[in-house]
This record gives sequence, C-alpha cells and structure tokens, in this order.
Amino acid sequence: MGSSRQLADKRSPNVWLLDILKNSNTGSEVKYDESLVVSEVSKSGLCVACKGSRFLCGKARCPIIVKANYFLRSVPLMQSEDIAGASPPSVFIGRIGYPYVYAGPLVPPIQEDTSVYDLPEFWFGKTIDEIVSFRSMLVRGKHRVHVRRFEECGKIIEKTRELALAVTPVDVELILKKKPRGFLLLDDEVQPFGPSAPIRDLLVGNARWNHHIEKAYSDTDLRAVLAVQELYTKGVLVTKIQRAFSVGAFGLKNNRRLVPTRWSITAVDSILSKNLMETLKTFPEINEYRVYESRYLDNIFEVIMIPSAWSYEAIEAWYPGTVWNPSGRNVVMFGDWEDHEGRTTYAEMGGCYYAARLAVCELLVKERRQATVIVLREAHPGYIMPVGVWQVRENVRNAMRQKPFLFNTLDEVLKFIASRFQIPLQQWMMRSELLKSALFQKKITDFIGKKPHP
Repeated sequence: MGSSRQLADKRSPNVWLLDILKNSNTGSEVKYDESLVVSEVSKSGLCVACKGSRFLCGKARCPIIVKANYFLRSVPLMQSEDIAGASPPSVFIGRIGYPYVYAGPLVPPIQEDTSVYDLPEFWFGKTIDEIVSFRSMLVRGKHRVHVRRFEECGKIIEKTRELALAVTPVDVELILKKKPRGFLLLDDEVQPFGPSAPIRDLLVGNARWNHHIEKAYSDTDLRAVLAVQELYTKGVLVTKIQRAFSVGAFGLKNNRRLVPTRWSITAVDSILSKNLMETLKTFPEINEYRVYESRYLDNIFEVIMIPSAWSYEAIEAWYPGTVWNPSGRNVVMFGDWEDHEGRTTYAEMGGCYYAARLAVCELLVKERRQATVIVLREAHPGYIMPVGVWQVRENVRNAMRQKPFLFNTLDEVLKFIASRFQIPLQQWMMRSELLKSALFQKKITDFIGKKPHP
C-alpha cells in the first residue's frame, strides 16, 4: 500500500509543468488530458525549483519540455482505440516481467513513407528534436506473452513477427482495448516512442519480406549466431537483423524465443563484432598511429589506433547535467577493455561497448589490418536525453569514414588528444588500461638489436 502511494505521488501531475505548457505554443494549440502530463520527480527537487527555465541540472535544454512538446503534438492523432497507419516496420519487445513480456507493433497514425522512423542507420545528423518528433508518433500495441511459448499465442504475435520481417513500411490497423495512453517520464528510455495500450486485434497488410531474412527464418536447423553472421555478410542492415532476432526468427526450431528489444540490439552487435574480431586477428598490424574523430549530438568521439596486436577498450566521460550524470558536480568516467583473447564477461558499460566495437572492427576487416583500439567519448550537457545505443555505433562509424590523423609516436597522439578534449589527458590515462600498457610495458622487440651494457 505504501509503495503504491509513493509511486502515485512520484507520478502525479506537476503543476509547474502544466503551467509552462498552458503558456507555450504547444499547450495553446492542442487539447489534452492533464493526467497525461506526468514527469518523474527528482529526489533533489531540482525540477520543481527549476521549472524548465533555470537549467539547474546543467543541461542546455530541459528534456521534459522537449518530450512534452512532441508528445502533446501527437495526442490529437490518437483519440481512438483504432489506430491505422504505415508501420516503418517496427516492433517492440519489452523486458519487464521476463519471461512474461509485452510484445507488439509500433504504429504511427499516418499514411506516408515512415521507413526512416525505425532505421537508425539513417538518423546520423538529425537533431534530438527531429528524432523525438517522429519517434513520439509511434503507438505501441502490447500483448502479454511468454518468450518461449510465443508460437501458442495466436494471431497477434504471429502478425507482429510477420511485420518485423518486412522490408518496407506495411499498412497496419491496430485495434486497442482502450485509447492509447502515455506518461511523460524523465527516465532512461533508450529510444522514445509514443503512448501505448493493450491490443484487441491486429490487422497487417501484405508484407514483403527481406528474402535473406525469410530464408534464415525458414531454416530451423540454422543456429541463431550463424544466421546473424550470414545476414550481415549479405548486406542486411544491422537494425533489420536486430528486429528479426527480437521476434525469435532465428535459431534451431525448439530453441527459438522472443528477445527483449534492448537485449537483441546488444546481442547482435556482440555477435557480429566477435566474428569480425576473429577475422581481423589473422591480418598484419597497421604501420602508423591513427586518430579518428566524430562529433554529434554534443558527443565527442576520439578513436585511437595503435600499431599492435588486436585489443580493445572503450571509455566514456559524462559531464554534469548529462543523461547518466544529471546532478553530479564532477565528470564521471567509466569503461571496459579486453585483451587479444577477448572478454569472458559482459561489459559493465553495456551496449555502447559492443556498438563501438562493431564499428571499429568493420573498418579493420575492410582494410585487412589489426590494431589496438581505444574509443574515447566525452558526453556534454547538450546531449539532453538518451536516444539509443545506435548513436554510439553510427558516431564511431562516421569517425571510421573520415580520413584519420596520422602520427609517428604515441606521444604525438596523446598531445593531439589533449587538444581535442576538455578533460585533462592525465585523467584519460589513469582510466585507460591499454594506454598505460602501451606507455609503460616493454615488448621483447624493444630489446632486439640493442647491445648489452658492458
């Protein structure tokens, strides 16, 4: 009883937020139920004191107001239990309550080319406002299902899987048990989307499947890992592989299961990069020190490549006022690494580690080279809300597309890095296992050809 009351208190309408919306252009343009306007109340009370205007959290803009603007613009299009539109295609498999989860399609109430709504490979360069704008249009239909018994769940899950394997937008009629509702939460959502409701029925138009994915789906003797690898080598976009993976489209017949969307994204990044790693380890080392760079959504990426055997490290630094350091006073740094033999445990920093690893492995395999790779990231307050692990993958991919800065020594590399980041170089070096190893650990080759002391 007490916990329910606490939750109700945390999710009660915020008067300050309602006042701002009533006086804004958005609030005056649309009619909305005030019970929809809810935000997570911070323990520090900063939101109440700030009221979206004083930026006490350190962010350049208030993420609550940004979400509210686009969420409320979508409300007039969602005033019915019957949502008809062109799904990108897109589906979402939740993780709460696993192994019983909510699964279903994401459908915008519009009839147009919505393919970009769920293709992060084409989002690089778009602003946070643009991403939130089209993602907030996606209504999530929910159907409770056991991840291992989804084959027994009938038409709704069958149509959801059919939609997930489509190659182009599909006309969908989503018949819900009640009007879709959504609460404006200041939380850690990986990718924003609109309101949701339980599904009563689901009608899916003719869906043209990707023939490579269809073949993998039909092969019930092909293991899921091999299916993922084969599809990637045939040019299927990583996002499309992840979507099919999440609806249990791959693997041995009796082992197939639904995989929560967040888990499927990291699983595919991990499978693909691990396979590429084994390939690149057979290639010669690069001949020079390199630094690749990318800047997007107030994130700065500097990727160091050292002429040595394959090893990998990723380090992130989050400034106060950023997504994962909202009320801190100091920069927070964390990371993970692996040596030539690879990891045996899951990286603590999560999906970003594997997303960046895939991007750098792609380039090295393309060049038929190997190297020691260190991915450094500074996240600044302009990154006001999380938009997904895709941002890391595509940011590092963008860096790999650029012409690298070339150097003859590691000292030159470090001086360059110091000029690109605001955080002092010493802090990066103290946090990095591979930089310390490259600087202080002598190799046998360092002694070859040297005369012994008399």
